[in-house]
Amino acid sequence: MVQFGERPSTGTLFRASQFLSEELPIRLAHRVQELGDLPDGLNEMTSIKKVQDWYAQSFEEITSLPRPQLSKEVRDRLMRPAKTDGKQSRILTEATQNPNKAQYSSSPWQQNGNGNGNGDTRKAARRYFATVDDTTEWPPELHEYNKRLAQTLHQIKRRHDSVVTTVAQGILEYKRKRQRMQIDNNMQSFLDRFYMSRIGIRMLIGQHIALTDQSHNKDPAYVGIICTKTNVRDLAQEAIENARFVCEDHYGLFDAPKVQLVCPPNLHFMYVPGHLSHMLFETLKNSLRAVVETHGQDRDEFPVTKVVVAEGKEDITIKVSDEGGGIPRSAIPLVWTYMYTTVDTTPNLDPDFDKSDFKAPMAGFGYGLPISRLYARYFGGDLKLISMEGYGTDVYLHLNRLSSSSEPLQ
Repeated sequence: MVQFGERPSTGTLFRASQFLSEELPIRLAHRVQELGDLPDGLNEMTSIKKVQDWYAQSFEEITSLPRPQLSKEVRDRLMRPAKTDGKQSRILTEATQNPNKAQYSSSPWQQNGNGNGNGDTRKAARRYFATVDDTTEWPPELHEYNKRLAQTLHQIKRRHDSVVTTVAQGILEYKRKRQRMQIDNNMQSFLDRFYMSRIGIRMLIGQHIALTDQSHNKDPAYVGIICTKTNVRDLAQEAIENARFVCEDHYGLFDAPKVQLVCPPNLHFMYVPGHLSHMLFETLKNSLRAVVETHGQDRDEFPVTKVVVAEGKEDITIKVSDEGGGIPRSAIPLVWTYMYTTVDTTPNLDPDFDKSDFKAPMAGFGYGLPISRLYARYFGGDLKLISMEGYGTDVYLHLNRLSSSSEPLQ
């Protein structure tokens, strides 16, 4: 994506628009089908139906967008690779296999078709990146189509902002109706696949909107929403401040538990800063909550939570260590399940409570860790948790710094 997006032109953006107008409907259609096929009456829940309608409407909008009529000459030019200094440009780097790929393949109750939006029926050769022969001007229809598609994508992205909370609301409706305390493995793996696919769709859409809207160009370190020099220390510091603020606000504290950050000051790597901020914020919020609830809100001094960042050749690892009393070993698998709460105490979720990309309130409803783990795995990293009951918990966030991992969606 970075190699492709460094110098976006009308021609390269048009190739990306073509790719998205074929790829996104496939991914959206899989989601519509999978929501409709949910077992045990979950597909009948009002909120689930609402989300299904959003996906169907977005599918409709992309597929009905009129394509420009192009002359043979323009079509040929679009298929010709760019030349640099008279030589054809280097072939774009091949992706490496994502270690998490097998986990997010098609659904157990959907034997026909691939339930993940990147079906095996298509040729492997179709790729997002394409360099084109940019030597002369492009006809205005290409620019117009790029603009129309970007506007449509913007609308779709806004429509889907509250998908996570609305699906969560649907699961709550289901749990109340069925009097269930927690959801089964089938549903758990559906949610993993569904949210992982959503990360992929939003990555493609967000990147395309950012490349089309060149006002983002002020910072040379950014290619779309990807930052080629993501400063880990700055992002971690910001996440610490945000988590402490939310903690003070929620518990009415004068001073939230302190967090000590140990990180090389100029550690940079290529990543999507939005994803990293989200994972750090959610992890820290969990730690601070555990510390306050274990030691009592009226304490003057809380034990310090430590954030240690280490740089390896393959991974950048961030460890968050708290003294929040830990988790019993039998409860650790439940940390990764969605909506692990009691039926009666879970708050009703207002789908509008946060229109940005989903920051749960301090108390949350069991979404922070499983979704953060999906963000980590999307780029070939992982999130692991080790706990000492009676003392505290260490969360290890492994980030793949090689930046060549493919999506885990095939």
